[in-house]
Amino acid sequence: MDFLLTVYGKYHQLDPATYAMFWTRRGWLWTHLAGGALTIILGLVQFLTQWPRAYPHLHRWTGRIYITGMLIACSGATGLIATSPAPFAIRAAFAATALAWLTTALVGVTAIRGGRVPSHRRWMVRNYLVTLAPITFRALVKVPSVMELAPPPVMIPVLLWLSWLLPLLVCEGVYRIVDRMGLRPDNSFKPNTLRGSA
Repeated sequence: MDFLLTVYGKYHQLDPATYAMFWTRRGWLWTHLAGGALTIILGLVQFLTQWPRAYPHLHRWTGRIYITGMLIACSGATGLIATSPAPFAIRAAFAATALAWLTTALVGVTAIRGGRVPSHRRWMVRNYLVTLAPITFRALVKVPSVMELAPPPVMIPVLLWLSWLLPLLVCEGVYRIVDRMGLRPDNSFKPNTLRGSA
């Protein structure tokens, strides 16, 4: 929540000095931030509470809104990338993040439509880790001496890639351990109640 308050609080006033290079592209920025806030908040509700199991139909609709927020954020990101004066490496890193976001969501939605609930859960966890990439990026930037390893034009794209690749690698490692131990997720959701959800 600190991330939301910091980033969204920064742009609540229409000040060209505050927006800097985003001033002429503030429409794309607002679109991206609005969709991003929606996905971050709904993701917290989906993953950190037990109500999705108790109210599967509500979970379905919340999931649909989550996906809608993600698509809104991606449309804003596309506009920002297309109009960005940043070096190609940085724009490519942002584009890769957006592609990973869309891909993990698509696989997750496809899984639930096919009634594969455990697969759906895992892919949506992966998707949410990509959702949190901006927060992870800011955390990596604040690590002492990280930005001194190389010039900013080099380190920024590297950290943008790591902001979602590292969490996904850790996630995959956890899943492999769980599978090798023979543990299985709770299957209290019924596929026929969630099919078609996101």
